[in-house]
Amino acid sequence: MTASFTTTITVDASAQEAFDAINDVAGWWGRTTGSTTEVGGEFVYVVPGLHYSGFRVTELEPGRRVAWLVTGSHLDFVADKQEWNGTTVRFDILEDDGGTRIIFTHDGLTSDDDCYDICTNAWAMFVNGSLKARIETGEGAPYVFSGDEELTAEDHGELHSQVAEAAAARAAQ
Repeated sequence: MTASFTTTITVDASAQEAFDAINDVAGWWGRTTGSTTEVGGEFVYVVPGLHYSGFRVTELEPGRRVAWLVTGSHLDFVADKQEWNGTTVRFDILEDDGGTRIIFTHDGLTSDDDCYDICTNAWAMFVNGSLKARIETGEGAPYVFSGDEELTAEDHGELHSQVAEAAAARAAQ
């Protein structure tokens, strides 16, 4: 297995501003349901027909770190649909002279994974582009969907249930 995926950005903002923007997941990544702003909070991110993932917030150190454990996932585009399960998404925030550096790491996402190329390209696009813009300008470029792809609150509730079931099944193993 090779190293986990990492990308780094430097932004013209304080560490606290970066921290706040990272926690506004819908403002830079896409639609979520649940809580992203408290340790133990859980949320689901979804791209209809492609991917959904459930996360538990495991670390929140204002101005320093954000971490999320993937509690359940479904990646429609690879053989192992739950490849992200048990991985961790982490943002380390370091204030430097003239800006703030954010080191994004998806621990457990390695070049051995089927989704590596697609997933790392997507993470790079969202972190290096949308999150950076969200921090520096207040406006990110999150994934947006509508029409036949739009999900109802009931759809999101079902996704939350599926993620919880996957997490319970994994814990029982």
